[in-house]
Amino acid sequence: MEWLANLSAAALLFSLLMYMMLDGTDLGVGMLFACFKQEEQKKPMVQSMLPIWDANETWLVLLAGGMLALFPTTYALLFSSLYIPVFLMLFSLFFRAMALEYRGTATGGSKRWLDVLLPLTSALAAFCQGACAGVVVSGDVSRGAFGWLSLYPLLSGFGLMAIYMLLGCCWIRWRIGKQVEDRAGALAWLWLVLSLVLFLTLQLLEPAPWRRAWDLPLGKTLMALIALLWLTLLFSLLRTRPLMQLMVTLLLMVAVVLLLATGLYPWLIPGVANLHNTAATRITQGFVLTGIAFVMPVTLIYHSWAFWVFRGQVEKS
Repeated sequence: MEWLANLSAAALLFSLLMYMMLDGTDLGVGMLFACFKQEEQKKPMVQSMLPIWDANETWLVLLAGGMLALFPTTYALLFSSLYIPVFLMLFSLFFRAMALEYRGTATGGSKRWLDVLLPLTSALAAFCQGACAGVVVSGDVSRGAFGWLSLYPLLSGFGLMAIYMLLGCCWIRWRIGKQVEDRAGALAWLWLVLSLVLFLTLQLLEPAPWRRAWDLPLGKTLMALIALLWLTLLFSLLRTRPLMQLMVTLLLMVAVVLLLATGLYPWLIPGVANLHNTAATRITQGFVLTGIAFVMPVTLIYHSWAFWVFRGQVEKS
């Protein structure tokens, strides 16, 4: 039943987008930690993440578990090629969590080590995610364990790091304000330019999904929206409205992922794994999707509640 496989893929895509928006912002803040030297800047950066970061991984669990249950053949193909970056990402997320949680009570040399560990692990996690995405988009899963170190996945990894850091700049300008305003504003321009350059480069290196998307009305609409969002982000940076910058950047990232999904459909791995042919049985999909239908709203409610409770700027302490 094609509609059931489409629904399964849509559920996984939604989990991916939620993870990228939420944890991507946190990873961006973590990477930016290396760009700020003063404790009165670093402490509120950590405090802005602590109340909300831990629930973000729920979407990653839903994505990985859902892929295993709903598309087991594709999961096996991907994991056989991507187990190294996936394990590196998981270890990085673990040590990032340790750095975040223990920094508040650490002193002296321990705090300095944690201040190095936080941006390094955030950068490695973001890079591995982008590299995995590059392998999926290129469809090259036959190069073995180190195929993710080829040019396209590497640039994809750096591209995702750049957009995450742009999100991080917008986040800390919104949540912290004057303490980081000038520095974060200057860095936002750097990551904006780098994101755009890498975005265009990746299109030139692997034009097939973008061309397929352009042939569809939805693809043309998304491309027009992406161009508009790039311009809107440019003007919002000029007018220094951090919340608008954050929302526009999030929408831009979502639009690019949706455009890629449009160009790849119906392939999960281009030319290798078709979502309709590799989906689990109808009973399995129905069972898993029923569970997801309960878990997703609860997770969304929790995130909304957490953001509402901890809304506003982080106060100096």
